Amino acid sequence: MKPLLVLLRRPLLYVAGLSFFVNLLMLVPALFMLQVFDRVLTSQSEDTLLMLTLGVGVALFLLLCLDYLRSRMQGLAGNVVGEALSPAIARITIAEGARRVGRAPQEGLRDISTLRSLFSSQGLLAMFDAPWVIVYVGVIALAHPLLGLGAAIAALVMLALALVNDFITRRDIESLQRAAAGASRYLEASLQNAEVAQALGMTDALLARWRSKNAEATALQRPTASKSVLMAAITRTVRQAVQVLMLGLGAWLVIKGEATAGVMIATTTLLGRALAPVEQVIGSWRVLAEGRAAYGRLGRMLDLADAVPMHMALPAPSGRLSAQGLVYRAPQGDQVILGGISFSLAAGEVMAVVGPSAAGKSTLIRILTGVWKPNAGVVRLDEADINQWPRAELGPHMGYVPQDVELFPGTVGENIARLGMVDPAKVVLAARRAHVHEMILGLANGYDTMIDPGSAMLSPGQRQRIAMARALYGDPKLLLLDEPNSNLDGAGEQALAASLAELRGKVTVIVVTHRSTLIQHVDKMLVLEGGRAQHYGPTAEVMRALQPQAAVAGPGKNSAANDSTHSAPVNAPVNAPVNSSNSTPNNKPDRTSFIPQNSPPTSLPSSRYATPLTQGQGIPNSLASGATFGAVKVQPKVQIPAKLPLQVQMQAQMQAHAEAQAASAQAVSNKPALAQAPTNQSTSAQALQNSTPGRPVPLTQTPLAQPTPQPTRAQVVNMAEAAQRAANNRGGNP
Repeated sequence: MKPLLVLLRRPLLYVAGLSFFVNLLMLVPALFMLQVFDRVLTSQSEDTLLMLTLGVGVALFLLLCLDYLRSRMQGLAGNVVGEALSPAIARITIAEGARRVGRAPQEGLRDISTLRSLFSSQGLLAMFDAPWVIVYVGVIALAHPLLGLGAAIAALVMLALALVNDFITRRDIESLQRAAAGASRYLEASLQNAEVAQALGMTDALLARWRSKNAEATALQRPTASKSVLMAAITRTVRQAVQVLMLGLGAWLVIKGEATAGVMIATTTLLGRALAPVEQVIGSWRVLAEGRAAYGRLGRMLDLADAVPMHMALPAPSGRLSAQGLVYRAPQGDQVILGGISFSLAAGEVMAVVGPSAAGKSTLIRILTGVWKPNAGVVRLDEADINQWPRAELGPHMGYVPQDVELFPGTVGENIARLGMVDPAKVVLAARRAHVHEMILGLANGYDTMIDPGSAMLSPGQRQRIAMARALYGDPKLLLLDEPNSNLDGAGEQALAASLAELRGKVTVIVVTHRSTLIQHVDKMLVLEGGRAQHYGPTAEVMRALQPQAAVAGPGKNSAANDSTHSAPVNAPVNAPVNSSNSTPNNKPDRTSFIPQNSPPTSLPSSRYATPLTQGQGIPNSLASGATFGAVKVQPKVQIPAKLPLQVQMQAQMQAHAEAQAASAQAVSNKPALAQAPTNQSTSAQALQNSTPGRPVPLTQTPLAQPTPQPTRAQVVNMAEAAQRAANNRGGNP
């Protein structure tokens, strides 16, 4: 609350000082009436009347000037308060919005508008004039004690009405504000999904819910408005009645000879002036109450901001990152989202975070950014708590691509430059590091292409690639990627993999992924499930740690049905058509596995953790239908069922991968034959299909026949030319 009071002190002191002189000049009309009735009328002096009129004219002109200055000062004070508070409240609002999932709250900015409206209302000026009722009552008491007593009673009655008005309307006004804010928030959140609502015909249902919430606010508004209007009417009536009674009391005193006609008129006028601010305050009570509530909320927000300690600037980080016992609970409830996560990365190391949905992967990334604070544990960057880094200083050294990518209004170059001064060399360098430079040049205006967050000019994949360039802008030492390939096509996937390969050893990278194409570029893996680390360590060790579980897992009770439904024939022809190396029927990269598709398989040692990473997921089509190694495309002998437990699928993937590599090596070292070799019916997939839960799957006990690779076009041409030369030789030497 102190920062807000300090900010408001000077403008309010100016308004109070001007109010002092304005209210002093308000005594002039009453004194003028007193002199006219008691002096001018009795003396019949025109000169006295002329001088009094001139004096009152000068006083009223000064009153005009001072009242204008006071009103202008009040409006300027509102603007100053708004301009001074807006950056701080906006910063707090952004920080608060970053700590929650979804749209950032807007109440703080609305409270600034409410406070600015308060400074432009007459109700605030009436609050500065109301204390002067004591001065006016004292002046009336000087004229006659009985008149002073009547004025004091009238002031107390008006004050009681103001307190009653506050008592009966305060809670209603606060409830009305909360209900109106809730309806407004619901509509704003719904508009973010306007496309879905329109496409699915949900507009009427959405509006029905909004009308329901708005009806709640309207239901609260009616009694509040009725009470406010009733109290305002009562206040006006009481003030008129008080003035009438005051005039009657003055006339009685005149009849008794205890007061003059001038005193009667002057005191009545002065009492009306004294009670007018009280009446005005009651009439503007709703505006004042809303301003008071906004003032309190803003004060609490600023107090929270001041509670954050200032930290000394630290040297630029090198990228060493460690997490120690991270625990995070859901803000609502006691659900543990992360429990005891620990790891460490040297500068330049790359770690993949994998696991099923709702395992806590995105939560971990948000904690590593320092935006979310864990309930226990600490994240250290170069041995310093990441929360000790000022955000403005840490930001240039960190790159972050969230799961839901949002770009800001502006050009592509401005977005890559993080809305700062655009340095063309740095922008292009970041785009090249993200392998997105050519894509940007292909846009309508290149780097000057305007981005509208609500338009569909850029596809989700293009937005994700531009966000990757934004994350690499400058010289980040820590790069956090939350499913950076969720919307990428094949070209984008290759660009991302190339970026990670180039960054390896230079930038510390943590990438959350469900795909296998990025695993070959990481040094370590962290496997999460249920918010806990199931496996962590070098990639080869983590991959080996999953092997025993794949050997003991079975397809389940309905494996026969699943296999018959989802698996291809075991003796599929060798020359069957194959898909591209990492594509699905929709030409999208496979997202269901994290085993490298185009790299040598890694065997998996045992571990005391035996928990699947995902459940019911398939395997990459590149391994199920064919893989390309160099210039030779190898067709596997079988199709692997897609409804097996993940560890069994992983073992089958590695087995198929090993077969493909062996065939590739044989094809490169020896001339391939055109004849087809028979296919061995006892394959790894048959062993998988015949396995049962709890019994090891004899994947490595069944001898596997090497597949006969298909010759390449160049090899076929060479063989045809050799055959032609042999025929020619035979024709020349019979």
